[in-house]
Amino acid sequence: MITLRHVAKQFGSGTKALEDIDAEIQPGDFVALLGPSGCGKSTLLRLLSGLEHPSSGEIDWGHNGPPAPGEIGYVFQDPTLLPWADAAENVYLPLRLRGVSRAAAMPRVSAILKQMGLAGFEQAKPKSLSGGMKMRVSIARALVSKPSLLLLDEPFAALDEFTRHRLQDDLLALWRESRMTVIFVTHSIYEAAYLASQIIIMTSRPGRIFTTITSDLQDEAQRRNSPAYHTTVSQITECFQRSVPA
Repeated sequence: MITLRHVAKQFGSGTKALEDIDAEIQPGDFVALLGPSGCGKSTLLRLLSGLEHPSSGEIDWGHNGPPAPGEIGYVFQDPTLLPWADAAENVYLPLRLRGVSRAAAMPRVSAILKQMGLAGFEQAKPKSLSGGMKMRVSIARALVSKPSLLLLDEPFAALDEFTRHRLQDDLLALWRESRMTVIFVTHSIYEAAYLASQIIIMTSRPGRIFTTITSDLQDEAQRRNSPAYHTTVSQITECFQRSVPA
């Protein structure tokens, strides 16, 4: 379990991004961080990844301590692929950095690319891939090391609605299969309601947690058409409106 106690983050410029963040994230949760632009969602993700450190407060990782670098997968809003490397080489990168030989890694690389619907595109360079395919490669790269914690920073924001829906379904299927802990930053109320088992709604900067909504839609068939989904959307919308001053 990840426990955040009175976590705050202030940058050297004086900008206070986060203030008094208290939260508990259970192993296997799918958590959506939802809030207005600039409320510190991405900063909170960076604190959990170890790329930043709190100015005050603490992040308690439980008895086993924080995950090792190879146990955290990070997907950015932009795919950030190496333009000169093909899909397989991009996915192999985190394993190569950990000293895994190409021969040992390629079966796993091929398997995760196939799982992401990219079989046959292993040798394709990023410039020849669509936006959705690039994001699939980026997610595959984050998953190839079999992380226990997957962090995603608005990965579908720049995609068309059709591609976005397909990747949401793919991500949900991967989470169901692995039950890794997922923390997903989004601006979309509909995306948060569709994907997450726990929706954390944040206030404007400095970001605080306004409320947390629990959902159990993840194993429900035809979720987008279910009354429970629309009820969750309405609940999130009401809380979000109350969290942001007019």
